[in-house]
Amino acid sequence: MKVNCTFEIVSPVRVSRRRMKRTMPEMKRARRPDVKLVILGDMNVGKTSLLHRYMDKKFNDTISTVGGAFYLKQWGPYNISLWDTAGREQFHGLGSMYCRGASAVILTYDVTNWQSLAELEERFLSLTDTANHDCIYSVVGNKADLTDPSNAEEDYEGGCPVHTQHYACHLIPLASPTTVSPVANREVQKEDAVALYQRILRYKALDERLSPPAERMCFETSAKTGANVDELFETLFEMVLPSILRMRSESEASPTIDLEDYGPVSSKQTKGGCC
Repeated sequence: MKVNCTFEIVSPVRVSRRRMKRTMPEMKRARRPDVKLVILGDMNVGKTSLLHRYMDKKFNDTISTVGGAFYLKQWGPYNISLWDTAGREQFHGLGSMYCRGASAVILTYDVTNWQSLAELEERFLSLTDTANHDCIYSVVGNKADLTDPSNAEEDYEGGCPVHTQHYACHLIPLASPTTVSPVANREVQKEDAVALYQRILRYKALDERLSPPAERMCFETSAKTGANVDELFETLFEMVLPSILRMRSESEASPTIDLEDYGPVSSKQTKGGCC
């Protein structure tokens, strides 16, 4: 006895495309970055740890970044992309690509390593030539807990509304006072970072009188304890807000067409008639 069976095969690719057609444009509009912030610096200065401390409010022992990493921070109604770059020499060429279109750049060094500060001017400053013309620059000395006992005592989960922004609330007490002694000598002074910031302004041909003052753009942080980390990123976010508003107004003045909003073109639409 013969039995006639009819099977309908639905391609999984077509199903996924149908779902993406409905959801992807909405997701892209909701999570499209408004502005880009890039962090540069030599390897082992703590760039990835700074981002983890700010994003996750905790310190993680990390390995060296390969190439780069991307984070998306929702700051109020705005989406800010945070780019973590590799400090190794073999990935040096990728830095200019990551800096393209950046509105803020964090140049990071290790306060216990003078060479890490010198590398910022010798290797990394030229990578910022692809950033926006109104890009702002911050010089950040990380690992301050190794040289400053006051920074070594801070360890917290987020900010405290009672205290000022410059000091963290001691929400997590340390095990014992003997664990907060400096273990390394300071090789970079705050005056050295200020001098580098001034040379950056001259390199960019920026008027120092119209640029943010060095006292506001030079930080000393500790990714391990969280000292000044929130203040660093929140300060930069507030300073790039004019860039966000400008780019949004330009986008509204000259809107672009997202082809994904219209879905794939059918075969009937691609066939042209003979004129």
